Amino acid sequence: MAKLAEEEHPVKAFGWAARDPSGHLSPFHFSRRETGEEDVKFKVLYCGICHSDLHFIKNDVDFSASAYPIVPGHEIVGEVTEVGSKVTKVKVGDKVGMGGMAGGCGSCDNCVNDCTAYCPKLILTYNGIDHDGTRTYGGYSDFMVANENFIVRVPDNIALDAAAPLLCAGITVWSPLKYFGLGGPGKHIGIVGLGGLGHVGVRLAKALGSRVTVISTSPGKKNEALEHLGADSFLVSSDQDEMRAAMGTLDGVIDTVSAVHPISPLIDLLKTNGKLVIVGAPSKPLELPVLPLLLGRKVVTGSGGGGMKEMQEMIAFAAKHNITADIELITMDYVNTAMERLAKGDVRYRFVIDIANTLPATKP
Repeated sequence: MAKLAEEEHPVKAFGWAARDPSGHLSPFHFSRRETGEEDVKFKVLYCGICHSDLHFIKNDVDFSASAYPIVPGHEIVGEVTEVGSKVTKVKVGDKVGMGGMAGGCGSCDNCVNDCTAYCPKLILTYNGIDHDGTRTYGGYSDFMVANENFIVRVPDNIALDAAAPLLCAGITVWSPLKYFGLGGPGKHIGIVGLGGLGHVGVRLAKALGSRVTVISTSPGKKNEALEHLGADSFLVSSDQDEMRAAMGTLDGVIDTVSAVHPISPLIDLLKTNGKLVIVGAPSKPLELPVLPLLLGRKVVTGSGGGGMKEMQEMIAFAAKHNITADIELITMDYVNTAMERLAKGDVRYRFVIDIANTLPATKP
């Protein structure tokens, strides 16, 4: 007979969990493993709400069935309270972050080459199965225990609450900017969608030296893109004249949109040898026109995240250039309302839960 979540491990923990596909979150007692010799235990201070959290709690994820109860959260920032005897990366009192990965096989080509995000045996921070066969629980909780290889050091000079979304949104756009050579002087790139991913992508790309054009269905976001985020130009994707005038001008496009949408107009924006990198995850297949690819030697590709070295590089770069996400800080007991608002796109641009200051008061 399977053990209750509260009895699986020796250390008692508390968080908020969804118990069924309604997605309703409520207080939840469970347990975590003791701090192993290569583990870091840290108190959760803040946890961002990623759109994938909403999909997981409602069992609406194509690649992974939700196993309830689910404690979501993979944009986690905290303070180290205990380290294992073999830990060298951090010490007690250090600020750390944890994203969507809790482990991998450690031996495949992906793991060896800092591409653990693509490991066939990737262990997710929540809704995953750990090495010991028990389920993983995320950052909507009082503390985490993680292998030191799957945390990053968070610099002291960055706002911790606004840095939390960088652990998912930040690395999701940083990795393709770096891997595909789109971030740097002389590069002109497009960012499609001005949401949680897109607004961070604009800031990172600008700081890397790229010229940035924001592409959006919403004309009302033009001032936000240009004045607040510092983009160089703005295209309304439904304005055929604007899109036609910009054809063949971009070295690359990072598409952050998770809704089904046409990508042919985005391909047309690319120069010869240009790259369209899809980082959003539409629920249905997108239509791919082949002829524009052949005539321009263009590439349509995807990127699902980055490795831990990339993540450490990204958070250090963000701190150096004062880059954070625009957030709405919320209390733990507001989380269900936040999920309802997120489903409607009513957030600018990321909800972050003030775990340390508001979770304890919700304990039954």
